[in-house]
Order: sequence, then C-alpha cells, then structure tokens
Amino acid sequence: MAILQCEIVSAEESLFSGAITSLSVRGTIGELGITPGHAPLLTGINPGAVTLCLEDGSEELFYASGGYLEVQPGFVTLLADTALRAESLDEARVEEARLQAEKAMEDHNAETEFSSAAAMMAEALAKQRTLEELRRRRR
Repeated sequence: MAILQCEIVSAEESLFSGAITSLSVRGTIGELGITPGHAPLLTGINPGAVTLCLEDGSEELFYASGGYLEVQPGFVTLLADTALRAESLDEARVEEARLQAEKAMEDHNAETEFSSAAAMMAEALAKQRTLEELRRRRR
C-alpha cells in the first residue's frame, strides 16, 4: 500500500507526524483529497475538518482554523493557524462562540466589525461541522 508522510503543525504545537494513505481537507478552492502520487501543490485551507486515513485503515479527525497545505512527492504538510484533535473541541464553547458571532453580526455598527463577526461565525460553524463529523464516525 502506498503511503505519504504527513505533518500537521499549528503555531502552538506539532499535532501529527506519521504515515497516511490519504488526507481530506477543505481548501480555498474546494474540497481536496490527497493520496500518494498527488501532484505538488501549495494552497490555502479554510476552517474545517481534516481527515487522515492511516495505514491500518483507521481515521483520525482534526480541526484546522485555516492555514496552508503543501504537497510534495511522498510528503504532505498542513501548517495551520490553530489546529487540534476533533475530540478536543468543547461543544458548549463552540455553541457559545456561534451565539456570540451571531450577536455581533446583528450589530451593524461598522463594516469592519461585520467582517470580523462573519469570520467568527465561519470558524464556529466549521467547528460545529467537525463535531458533527466526529459524532457520525462514532456511530
């Protein structure tokens, strides 16, 4: 079975280093599936789930708030602004962040504030989608 070496690194820590058979992530231009033999690539990633398929057939799920994905022959690196294992997401905090972003979006004082609130909302919704994916996989 062909494999890729993978690194997931955030500003705070290295979250994963090992062999994978594939990686799925939401890029700035759409959904990306990376497997061995993929063409070299450098692209931005959007907030959301990062799925790794390991050699033994199991999957690991991470959340990345954005960053970059680099694919080189035999190696893939995900450099995230913030990243964590999906199990580390706190559902109550995620819901609170969504409610705060919603409230900020309703307050139309300034366009820049709205843009900031929209970014907060996008991140909160991406975390919720990651939690939903984690729950679906546990069934």
